[in-house]
Amino acid sequence: MAEFACKFGHKSYRANQLLRWIYKDYVSHFDEMSDIAKDFRQTLLSQAAVVTPEIKVDHLSDDGTRKWLLDVGASNSIEMVFIPEDKRGTLCISSQVGCTLECTFCATGRQGFNRNLSSGEIIGQLWLANHKLLSDNQNYNEKPITNVVMMGMGEPLTNYKNLVHALEMMLDDHMFGLSRRRVTVSTSGLVPAIDDLREDCPVSLAVSLHAPNDLLRNVLVPINKKYPIKALISACNRYIEKAPRDFITFEYVMLSGVNDSLDQAKELIKIAQQVPCKFNLIPFNPFPNSGYLCSANKEIKQFKQVLMDANIITTVRKTRGDDIDAACGQLAGQVNDKTKRTLKLKAAHD
Repeated sequence: MAEFACKFGHKSYRANQLLRWIYKDYVSHFDEMSDIAKDFRQTLLSQAAVVTPEIKVDHLSDDGTRKWLLDVGASNSIEMVFIPEDKRGTLCISSQVGCTLECTFCATGRQGFNRNLSSGEIIGQLWLANHKLLSDNQNYNEKPITNVVMMGMGEPLTNYKNLVHALEMMLDDHMFGLSRRRVTVSTSGLVPAIDDLREDCPVSLAVSLHAPNDLLRNVLVPINKKYPIKALISACNRYIEKAPRDFITFEYVMLSGVNDSLDQAKELIKIAQQVPCKFNLIPFNPFPNSGYLCSANKEIKQFKQVLMDANIITTVRKTRGDDIDAACGQLAGQVNDKTKRTLKLKAAHD
């Protein structure tokens, strides 16, 4: 931003003014930036614009969860979700239009893939959500979004360069000023990229584990064939050395009759003994033709108890926004699928 200002013959301190107006005051019209010199404002009007994805649909759940469908052009839409709680507000952000991976229990994965989001499209979701929430509810004393999770559409680490740029903007004190502990990247387990993130921008890390062994994980999370559990655990241990938290969160979707037996819970204990971690059990959220059912509450409680008895911190994610398809694993958006994955799946189903 400083280079941009200097390019047009203005002082570099104008960069901080611009950042404050855009990211602190949520002003998107340059002519409203009153303490910026008029000639620079005229330059901005002709050379720049503050642009965010266009809101196509705005859904509010009965439990307060809010989901936006955002137009990103060429018949493509992405989804982001805001989850309010008593002492924090979490925004779930997308990183891709669709997803490059094909996790079998995920609605996004079933839709195929079109393209990566730019860093502007990623950070624009946070800007837009904060702006909408502040303008719609004057009771917020400060920014309503306290936590960001890269758990929306897409595998963040396959869009690495744009992801890191967006993370840096989230953490920058001149912009959103979020703590590294309050920003979480969720990954299916791309080992080289986990190592890169450790060096470039270590934030909290969540790993989509979903299976206690390679045989099952190869089916549920196919990237495991390239980066099996042993390699993934090693990468997690390396990551913790520079991470803002001293543990990794393992996400584990509960699929009836697939990965929810007590013997499988005992297998997870062996994994937990190899890396500091906690488990977040996620009741499966159904979508059409998924082929899976959610584990019964009784099975989930028993599964959790096995882990807790082994002194492993284990939580069960509360299902939020399922009445508007905003729950974990349900985000789908609208994807102009370049991979033809949707056609292949339809043919297989027929």
